[in-house]
Amino acid sequence: MLRWITAGESHGPELVAVLEGLPAGIEITTADVQDALARRRLGYGRGARMKFEQDEVSLSGGVRHGLTMGGPVAITVANTEWPKWQDVMSADPVSADKLGGARAEALTRPRPGHADFTGMQKYGFLDSRPVLERASARETAARVALGAVASSFLSQLGIKLVTHTVSIGTVMASADLDIPTPKDVDFLDENPVRCFNADVSAAMIAEVDACQKDGDTLGGVTETLVYGLPPGLGSFVHWDRRLDSQLAGALMGIQAIKGVEVGDGFETAKRRGSVAHDEIQRDDAGIVRRLSHRAGGIEGGMSNGEILRVRAAMKPISTIPKALATIDVSTGEAAKAHHQRSDVCAVPAAGVVAEAMVALVIANAVLEKFGGDSVAETKRNLLSYLEHIPAVLKSFDTDSWDA
Repeated sequence: MLRWITAGESHGPELVAVLEGLPAGIEITTADVQDALARRRLGYGRGARMKFEQDEVSLSGGVRHGLTMGGPVAITVANTEWPKWQDVMSADPVSADKLGGARAEALTRPRPGHADFTGMQKYGFLDSRPVLERASARETAARVALGAVASSFLSQLGIKLVTHTVSIGTVMASADLDIPTPKDVDFLDENPVRCFNADVSAAMIAEVDACQKDGDTLGGVTETLVYGLPPGLGSFVHWDRRLDSQLAGALMGIQAIKGVEVGDGFETAKRRGSVAHDEIQRDDAGIVRRLSHRAGGIEGGMSNGEILRVRAAMKPISTIPKALATIDVSTGEAAKAHHQRSDVCAVPAAGVVAEAMVALVIANAVLEKFGGDSVAETKRNLLSYLEHIPAVLKSFDTDSWDA
């Protein structure tokens, strides 16, 4: 089905992303991808790099006149800072006399919590530069670019994604607060921490300010909601076809993500079975409804037609001004970890990345279920499937399906 891959380094000339398996007819432009990448740069607590780092996007394959053509979609995201790094990160050998200055110095004090030290062990490096360049979250810009294409495809089928910040540090939105809907996306993009509640948002901002004053970093939790999903995406027959399994893997593959939760997840683990599950009832219109939403829209590895709700927990960034203890691999002696400019908190940006990964997984599940060489064909197959579900099993109103 869908396959995607990215290439490139944090300070290399560009990031490259390829997405193969999409149907023809998806509406996408360079501006759409640039808008998605601009969302990734937003968020209270981001570092100075976000202010001068611009994403120069090029749709270099698979798109013509704003529509996909059915072949692989190729996207490049150029690094506007490349002239400063072209000797340090040159693909070809560079003479020693050109490799002067701080940028060219070997990074021999690996950061705890980062890929630095273990990556140096794995590949035999005595400099963490070759590790951190690819391990950097800068790579997620390529995934967000691909997610923009997948999101456009889903939107044309009536499937919408919304992501908001649930917690930063110890500040958390309570479970009884309203959740955002697709009409609230602009509001969330304008909020400094992408939080849907004004009071909680203010508390999160204060938490970031206090952390920055202390020279430290913060993590948090982001939640992605998917509206308009039909029942039956994914499968219970194999572990790797389960929709929740695919989502968990995609989200855990984001840099700094340490936990994934579907629905009430960990909270449900504390409940007794009699109050853990979403009871089923037929309403006056004959439509089957679930009386609660604890499962997060997935049961038995399949979407159940309810709003899909999945959370990702991000650890505090490991590049900390208050540098942690490490060793200097050039001497073997105790040292303080290397520190470059970094964010105090990147949870709002992580939410944008999480949304992109969820979009890719859902797009793949849609194509696995409904197929189609064009968006129009996929849509016909989707609507035919919904129309032919037996009336006694209807958990949605086909006439109002937004496709």
